[in-house]
Amino acid sequence: MTINCNGNLIDLSVPKIMGILNITSNSFFDGGNYSSETEILNQVEKMLNEGATFIDIGAYSSKPGAKFVSEEEELSRLLPAVELVLKKFPETLISVDTFRSEVAKQAIEKGAAIINDISAGLLDEKMLETVAKLQVPYIMMHMKGNPQTMQSLATYEDVVKDIMFYFSERISLARSFGLNDIIVDPGFGFAKNIEHNYEIMQKLSYFSILDLPVLVGVSRKSMIYKLLDKTPQEALNGTTVLNTVALQKGAKILRVHDVKEAAECLKIYAELSK
Repeated sequence: MTINCNGNLIDLSVPKIMGILNITSNSFFDGGNYSSETEILNQVEKMLNEGATFIDIGAYSSKPGAKFVSEEEELSRLLPAVELVLKKFPETLISVDTFRSEVAKQAIEKGAAIINDISAGLLDEKMLETVAKLQVPYIMMHMKGNPQTMQSLATYEDVVKDIMFYFSERISLARSFGLNDIIVDPGFGFAKNIEHNYEIMQKLSYFSILDLPVLVGVSRKSMIYKLLDKTPQEALNGTTVLNTVALQKGAKILRVHDVKEAAECLKIYAELSK
């Protein structure tokens, strides 16, 4: 189970860590923390040293109810950050968190390696065709609506069955365009309530039927801090618990804010798996 990132074959049979770098002012946990070049580079260096294989850079907050950001503003935030990171750390495998095909295209041209799309191509009809032309790995996530509307759409007959059907359709369409390296993300917290999120986690191993790597992103999300009556800042322990469960149920990439703790999960999981 490998993906080709800028000519490097990354083996996902051994789970990997994706460190989150939000260069937005309004992300739910770390919004505004990384606005200067020094802050960005220090955080990337920290995550790489702690064990991140990928750095996921996002310039459009996708938290529930997040305000709209124009394509021009997203590009003006994102592209300089990609260039900055690759100038300082040229071997970095950058994932770009965007649902816009033009942003994806320009970011890959600047040296990014992966496209991480919260909408699986549903918010930009040109996305799948664009990624196929770029021939880069593509993370497709399950979501309904958009960040402004998704929480009003959190209704399902059977949440896991509905997500599986969604992926079967999106994967088939992506394959028809010629996409090769596809990763699926169930989209914890996106158009889902707490009960939906825990049912998905409980049944995460079901997604192995897709025969694709599964990415899990639960880091400090409301499914943790609301259940525990905490804040996002107090949700690291709960995040670690769910990351461990996700690994046991087949996750191949953990998308996290806290790389060191996720790396410890991977090390313990690997020892238990011997």
